[in-house]
Amino acid sequence: QVQLVESGGGLVQPGGSLRLSCAASGFTFSSYTMSWYRQAPGKERELVAGITSAGSSTNYADSVKGRFTISRDNAKKTVYLQMNSLKPEDTAVYYCNADRPWTRINYWGQGTQVTVSS
Repeated sequence: QVQLVESGGGLVQPGGSLRLSCAASGFTFSSYTMSWYRQAPGKERELVAGITSAGSSTNYADSVKGRFTISRDNAKKTVYLQMNSLKPEDTAVYYCNADRPWTRINYWGQGTQVTVSS
């Protein structure tokens, strides 16, 4: 059974940091591109950051460049999102996504809420 379980969300003050984790099971994690998306109330889901299967390449939304870092540990089947210098506009539900390149195989986690507020 495929599972992506996010954790690490919560309430943080502006300027603070959070580290999200996404633990994967039920598929060959090391063969998948992993990404973090987010969806704020009333807005479409957007890509935040992605990392290739071996971790050799990453990409980021312009709005988080220099503040967020995506990483993965294939031995632990986990992908991370380190979020620094958080802003109120980073408030959203953050979702983990697994995508098998060149296929239509794609999995989503259930999401974790991140709220940035004083």
